[in-house]
Amino acid sequence: MRILIDILHPAHVHFFRNFHAEMSKRGHQLRITARAKECSIELLERYGLPYQLISVQRSGQLGLAAELMQRTYRLAQVIRAFRPTVMTGIMGPSIALAGKIHRVPAVVFYDTEFAAQTNWFVYPLAYSVCTPDCYEGEVRGTHRTYAGYHELAYLHPNRFAPDPGKLEAFGLSPGEPYSIVRFVSWQAIHDRREGGLTVEQKRELVRLLEQHGRVLISSEGPLPDDLQDKKVGGPIQDIHHLLAFAQLIVGESATMASEAGVLGVPAVFIAKTGRGYINDQERRYGLVRHFTEDRFAEAVETVTGLLHGMLPADLRTRAREQLLSEKIDVTEWMVSYFEQQFSAG
Repeated sequence: MRILIDILHPAHVHFFRNFHAEMSKRGHQLRITARAKECSIELLERYGLPYQLISVQRSGQLGLAAELMQRTYRLAQVIRAFRPTVMTGIMGPSIALAGKIHRVPAVVFYDTEFAAQTNWFVYPLAYSVCTPDCYEGEVRGTHRTYAGYHELAYLHPNRFAPDPGKLEAFGLSPGEPYSIVRFVSWQAIHDRREGGLTVEQKRELVRLLEQHGRVLISSEGPLPDDLQDKKVGGPIQDIHHLLAFAQLIVGESATMASEAGVLGVPAVFIAKTGRGYINDQERRYGLVRHFTEDRFAEAVETVTGLLHGMLPADLRTRAREQLLSEKIDVTEWMVSYFEQQFSAG
């Protein structure tokens, strides 16, 4: 089998890297096309994954549309040279369009329901659309589901073991309490309805968290001068070790909130739009709490409660154990699905 993997975002590197390793071990040929966004290229290089860069992130609706055209054209060139059996990616606008034109099946993974405009044209073009079984949106086309979240492709215990020894590289002492705050830039296609936290709200969260230990900030966009010294450093490939030992994760990223949840770390996600997987983690396991921006005061109250032990360690452990007993190793599911669908003979 010849598999082309299209990477649009740093999180996609994490999602596909174990799949890439497993399929390579099984003798399949793989090719990665990549988009330069934040640290996506650095992550590919840190993990030793060869790639072909076919676009650089642009901003604004016109910029994103122009980038999509560029990606689709360059992807077509790769298709002609590599002749893939199948293509795959998250969200999948370029692979779905190029795949339909060049008659190469495109398997699209996605978990974001409110990206309605993109999903409207991508899903019918795809060979199949694979989502968590808690996905709450409509899928026009062939729909496959699995009992898991994207984050369980790389944070399932079969794939990841937290190492406290990694914390020193982030400037942390053994046993030092710390929280992580994540701010996003809201520049993606699916972010059109989002506004984000105000600068003063960000400062309020940081001031609150600082009363209970170090605060490390991960931010897609620039930070105010007074928050610059809290920007997280350290090896980007080890960020999940940092998440695993945090006392709390707060911010605007659904992905990081879900990562925290599957690691058993409480998380507060603040954004106008929700996700099926966030709702699932909140309702079934209580590990993630979601608040819209107009409920910021409630979010602050919940952060305060969590900092004062509202969710004790034993309850978090039991909740995570329940989650892992009910969810799967998503990489294992991916390998099985591709080999069943696309392996000759």
